[in-house]
Amino acid sequence: MSWQFDPQHLQTLEAVVRLGSFAGAAEEIGYTQSAVSQQLAELERRVGARVVTRRPVRPTEVGHVLLSAAGAIGASMSRARTELAALAEGSIGRVRLGAFISAASSFVPFALARLRAEHPGVHIVLREVEQSETYALLARGILDLAITFDYEHAPDTIPAGIVRERLMDDPIMVVLPADHALASRGSVPLDAVAPDAWIVTQVSAGEQLSDAAASTADERNHLDFQGQDFRTALNLVAAGLGVALLPRLLLKDPPKGVAVRELAPHQRIVRRLFTCRMETSGVPVPIQRLQHHLRDSAASY
Repeated sequence: MSWQFDPQHLQTLEAVVRLGSFAGAAEEIGYTQSAVSQQLAELERRVGARVVTRRPVRPTEVGHVLLSAAGAIGASMSRARTELAALAEGSIGRVRLGAFISAASSFVPFALARLRAEHPGVHIVLREVEQSETYALLARGILDLAITFDYEHAPDTIPAGIVRERLMDDPIMVVLPADHALASRGSVPLDAVAPDAWIVTQVSAGEQLSDAAASTADERNHLDFQGQDFRTALNLVAAGLGVALLPRLLLKDPPKGVAVRELAPHQRIVRRLFTCRMETSGVPVPIQRLQHHLRDSAASY
């Protein structure tokens, strides 16, 4: 005896019992009456018992069990259709966004808030990631969308299969204690800063920034900052411990005691921000909407 059977046979059984007629079920389903009879005969063969009485057409005890199963299958299919339609229009689903720290702490929250207001049924995951691991996380399907960066003078090599869209330019600024002698200038050349005043910052996939600062420094540095969070370096400057090169993205509301100045024009450094995702034939609506909100949020930040 085999308990494996075709769900279509359950649907046929449901139509026969509901309509009380093999002929009526055949007309509704679009089969011949003979085909309906054959399907129920096959179902009965597989379960080893009658599922309906013929005159009148009524379900047997076994038939009632199968009708319950048919109802559960029908409900599941109905939910699946509803959920698939909702996914197509973006009302439910999941979006997993990866972003480096300075993006995640600045304009990203505003974009996520807009997505949440627009599609409250979408589950949002924000993961702070290092630049060096971003592409691998996309390729492995752990992230749906990511924010990455490179530098205008040192473009990044994009792996095959990644689609990248420009978000914004983020100039690198000179950040000094407010009482520093150079704070009165409109722009600051790197070589105007005393070598021992630099707080040398390290950034993943962008060590050219450190090199740019370190090129004027030597072993007399008072403070060599070893960390990934630019906010720490910003607070070190505010405490009067030195001068640092930091992205403008983090300097919208600098702490008291800090002066922010542009680099000298001939030494301009620009960090470029992008959204990245895997190249696919179609993009789910929530991801499309989040990309749109990220562009708007970055543009207005």
